[in-house]
Amino acid sequence: MAIHTHELLLGGEREREREMADHISGNSDSPVKLPTIKFTRLFINGEFVDSVSGKTFETIDPRTGGVIARVAEGDKEDVDLAVRAARQAFDDGPWPRMSGAARGRIMIKYADLIEEHIEELAALDAIDAGKLFSQGKAVDIPTVANLIRYYAGAADKIHGETLKMSRELQGYTLREPIGVAGHIIPWNFPSSMFFMMSAPALAAGCTMIVKPAEQTPLSALFYADLANKAGVPAGVLNVITGFGPTAGAAIASHMDVDKVCFTGSTEVGRKIMQAAATSNLKQVSLELGGKSPLLIFDDADVDKAADLALLGGEICVAGSRVFVQAGIYDEFVKKLKEKAKDWVVGDPFDPRSRLGPQVDKQQFDKILSYIEHGKREGATLLTGGKPIGKTGYFIEPTVFTDVKEEMMIATDEIFGPVMSLMKFDTIEEAIKKANNTKYGLAAGIVTQNLDVANTVSRSIRAGTIWINCYFAFDQDCSYGGYKMSGFGRHLGLEALHKFLQVKSVVTPIYNSPWL
Repeated sequence: MAIHTHELLLGGEREREREMADHISGNSDSPVKLPTIKFTRLFINGEFVDSVSGKTFETIDPRTGGVIARVAEGDKEDVDLAVRAARQAFDDGPWPRMSGAARGRIMIKYADLIEEHIEELAALDAIDAGKLFSQGKAVDIPTVANLIRYYAGAADKIHGETLKMSRELQGYTLREPIGVAGHIIPWNFPSSMFFMMSAPALAAGCTMIVKPAEQTPLSALFYADLANKAGVPAGVLNVITGFGPTAGAAIASHMDVDKVCFTGSTEVGRKIMQAAATSNLKQVSLELGGKSPLLIFDDADVDKAADLALLGGEICVAGSRVFVQAGIYDEFVKKLKEKAKDWVVGDPFDPRSRLGPQVDKQQFDKILSYIEHGKREGATLLTGGKPIGKTGYFIEPTVFTDVKEEMMIATDEIFGPVMSLMKFDTIEEAIKKANNTKYGLAAGIVTQNLDVANTVSRSIRAGTIWINCYFAFDQDCSYGGYKMSGFGRHLGLEALHKFLQVKSVVTPIYNSPWL
């Protein structure tokens, strides 16, 4: 997962500010042709249609704050139509009745079509989400295609078990597709999250409704068209663009949706669970907020540790709390500041850019508000801390030192390029500080001591621990949260299994020579 993972830090000197403002304002040539917006309507039952109400909403280019296009605004009535199509496709259609190999062949064709449109898809995420075009082209979209192929290969390997019963009975289990799934995806990784949810569900034989974030609807609609071209049957994959309190809430509370998956804030995750509980008790998977710690020990390679620490931004697993052992703290701070000066904030289409804009004005204002909180609470601003340029939603990546654990910048998920640096003395203190959060999504450990790595990795209450690396995602390695970071897993076979339910089948046996 990788575009805003490289929202790294740079110094706030005035001359650098002027250079970055020039860079953002367009004083650089970009050879990339901006994409034509081909799809702006809802995708229901294999067709693009207007919303029932006829309403539309603006999707905004975070580079400028200008309108890219108007997109159909789906609401409860549209969700009802999409769920009806998905239910019919599941109950009566061919998708769950195909062999896994047949589903896999269609999914592989889907992946191939995505690869044929890498530049266009990367450009859509760049103008809609502010994601770096170079990263989208080299990493995000190719990874999406490979993720679909991974689950295509798993589609014909879904097995139950033969049970060793304790009396004259024969028993076995079946893994069956759960039915109609609702996927509510976030704006920070519009392509990656679309397929982290939909690819395993497709492989399992489910049908689905996908609601992309209202900030980033464009690539989701493009993926809907490619699914149609690949031969995914009508009604299997439906896309409803719209807002969380209306379209998202309608999915979560729908009586004919069997499972809902949500990635986003803990606050909204609670509402999803409540809606599921008060409707049909549908299954729920949640990947929620994070305030992940990065622990850097005295024996760490300081140069490498600084590179890892600089990774952050609009990503739930960002190592936004960086704890450095006292023996190397001062050296680390110096190295971090040096490295930060080489990073450029700018237009996501410019190959020199290492950090694009924040997704919208609301997020932009939220991040700046937290920076002001940090100053008022007494943290020391080491670098950054200010908006850049007069248009768009660009912010200097920001590092605070002298941060106390109770400060808002150390407790709240900011979801932006803001790092809190803190110091520790002992392993026990580091573990205690790392676990002093309501979240438990991920953590990083930088050390050359295997015993330290083993002890700390087993002591931190988080779903993913990276040792001497960070953001080391892979299609076969599941990730998800502990505590208020949610439950359920993306990636790996764990993600496939959450779209399957286990049925036990038992028959009596007579006169068997053995049990």
